[in-house]
Amino acid sequence: MNIIANKTFEEERALYGAYDIFVKDCSFDGPADGESALKESRKVAVNQCFFNLRYPFWHGRELVIKNSEMSELCRAALWYSESVEIYDSRLHGVKAVRECRNVRIHGCEIVSPEFGWSACGMEMADCEVESEYFMMRAERLNFQNVHMKGKYSFQYIEGGVFDNCTFDTKDAFWHAKNITVKNSLVKGEYLAWYSENVTFENCRIIGTQPLCYCKNLRLVNCEMVDANLSFERSDVEAVLTAPIDSIKNPLSGHIYAPAVGRVIRDIEGADGEIILQCSVCDCA
Repeated sequence: MNIIANKTFEEERALYGAYDIFVKDCSFDGPADGESALKESRKVAVNQCFFNLRYPFWHGRELVIKNSEMSELCRAALWYSESVEIYDSRLHGVKAVRECRNVRIHGCEIVSPEFGWSACGMEMADCEVESEYFMMRAERLNFQNVHMKGKYSFQYIEGGVFDNCTFDTKDAFWHAKNITVKNSLVKGEYLAWYSENVTFENCRIIGTQPLCYCKNLRLVNCEMVDANLSFERSDVEAVLTAPIDSIKNPLSGHIYAPAVGRVIRDIEGADGEIILQCSVCDCA
């Protein structure tokens, strides 16, 4: 492996097509304002580097990035790349990851609107995220201990497991399919409208008008806080562990809850059953 250390690169395509290199303590910055520093590279390891120029990792394969920083000016850092690992780094450029496959991100700080669009096979753990339209149209996600704040996240995603996460995000999981969220806090308005085959297990859900127009929705031992007009026109099987503010026109299924502040049925065909059940003694 060729080692490149303690250098500054500012020109266009500085290390274009590089193969089997280790880049350490380097800076990609300067007045030449070059783009695409490591485009079309393969088997590249990066450690303790600073990226302040655009599009550094397009069409790459077998990339490992550690202890590095991608600044706000490092926009669209990783697109169309495959087999990528990113550890303990800061990703602060807009659209940092797009249409990449088999990506592992651990211990990172992400401040990046429109992050993760159309990614396939992403594992993320122990990360702090601030984003808008986060992970739109992504597939096969596995998130552990991810804390995310933003708007319009996880829209149109398909296939994923989210465990021990905190999501403070409006309009999350719209049109999502085949998703499981476990042991997590999900806060935000209008959660998971138009979703299909979505399960929330041991979760705390906070916010108005959640879980409407859903197909095959499941809630297992969940608490719903400030949740009014819930489950409108949804096919739902739910076991709630605390009283819920209001439920409106569930189309089918069963909702078990200790108490419901208000039940609204003002359309024909809203036949979902609401069953009051003591959460302590498990008696109907």
